[in-house]
Amino acid sequence: MILSPSLLSADCGNLAATLKNLEEAGVKWVHWDVMDGQFVPNITFGQHVIKGLRPASGLFFDVHLMIERPERYLSDFKAAGADMLVVHVESTVHLQRTLAEIRRLGMKAGAALNPATPLSSLDYVLDDVDMVLIMSVNPGFGGQKFLPATLRKVAELRAKLDAAGRCDCLIQVDGGVNLENTGALVKAGANVLVSGSAFFGHPPFGERLAAFTAAAC
Repeated sequence: MILSPSLLSADCGNLAATLKNLEEAGVKWVHWDVMDGQFVPNITFGQHVIKGLRPASGLFFDVHLMIERPERYLSDFKAAGADMLVVHVESTVHLQRTLAEIRRLGMKAGAALNPATPLSSLDYVLDDVDMVLIMSVNPGFGGQKFLPATLRKVAELRAKLDAAGRCDCLIQVDGGVNLENTGALVKAGANVLVSGSAFFGHPPFGERLAAFTAAAC
């Protein structure tokens, strides 16, 4: 299990120090929630913030684009230092083209699904994704309650990927992830868990990472 702490819940006035502390604690990934105020009702980080902090961290930058028409900014986020770009299937008309372009630029490509979006929307792009992100809350704000139907959706996605010969494709879950549901999510087939307030609200980071790791077993 990979834990990708969401910086949406971190101290935004000290992000450089936070990234350093995460790395020292043994965290490998960090999750950037990019919101434009259009696709979701909130505005957060942009490519310039990521670019400014990239030199401060050797962490894997897992960048979740909750923006309209993300294809307009793929090169910008590559230049900013993103290691993976995740786009919503609901946000772009040409999903396959967008995913292919992310890979062409040298980044990992992910597709995200809102809670009400069916898995069938991925049927013809399974060969173009390195990861599928299942939203376990409606995107836009941190601190929301986990939606129980997510567990069934993750299990169905795992079966779908395995049947398509994509056992290598990661499944990420984002929203309301905590110590209480981590074990069930991993058992259902999730590989990467995003946690915001349930992680950053309980320092020190090393001990919290250990707690999530233990909960996954």
